[in-house]
Amino acid sequence: MPLLWLKVALALYGVGLVYALAALVRRAALPRLTMPVVGLGVVFHFVSLVEAAIQAGGITPASIHHSESLLGFLIITFFMAVYTRYRVTAPALFVFPVVFLLCFAAAIGQAPPQIDSPVLRSGWIFVHIALIFAGYAALFFAFIASVLYLLQENNLKAKKSVGASRLPSLQVIDEIGYRSLLLGFPFMTLGLLAGSVIAQVEYGPAFFLDPKILLALLMWSVYIVLLYTRWNNGWRGRKAAMLSAAAFVAALATWAANYVSEVHKFVVQ
Repeated sequence: MPLLWLKVALALYGVGLVYALAALVRRAALPRLTMPVVGLGVVFHFVSLVEAAIQAGGITPASIHHSESLLGFLIITFFMAVYTRYRVTAPALFVFPVVFLLCFAAAIGQAPPQIDSPVLRSGWIFVHIALIFAGYAALFFAFIASVLYLLQENNLKAKKSVGASRLPSLQVIDEIGYRSLLLGFPFMTLGLLAGSVIAQVEYGPAFFLDPKILLALLMWSVYIVLLYTRWNNGWRGRKAAMLSAAAFVAALATWAANYVSEVHKFVVQ
């Protein structure tokens, strides 16, 4: 049943994907029907995650497919929150394709393995993963805001009224990016701290030499630099957008390390 609900959510997300791609090609706004359809997909997605946790015997995602589904859910939830607050649909051009691909990868995976390790059954592991993924979602939105900012800035400089009118104002975009960073940083920090405590207790100091851990620390360092430059140097606009892109690249590298790490990775089915 979890896979069935995920496929239903995927089909609904697919409607959003089609509309997003059509809006991108035709340079038009998303139809009003899109958001309710995607919102219904979020509901089915949530049901899928809950039933998958019950079936696996624990709330911790035990496979790469589970983790992809959880990350996709957090990203689309973050998007819905931003839409509710600002009523902007431009981020959907990035969010819908990414969420659809994550859910598609999760849907074609096999049934998740049972969680046999006491460590994986620990609530702290779920806290670690949930916080880190929430930080990923917020950082992804900061990256989207940076891209939209650069696009809108170029449109305004080139006096492209049509392209500029489809995007939020520079002030709104900058606010979305900044608030995404402020929200994501504590999630990322607390998630790393929770993971560090678990790793120290269960595996010892050698665990911290794993490539994924090192990349995660690099990502967090870039995050710190990004926030510091905004708070103290007043970096906004293009400079902040470029740093947000750098932090997102570091996050992608950390996620990719799931496939090469020897001791810190999800099961690939």
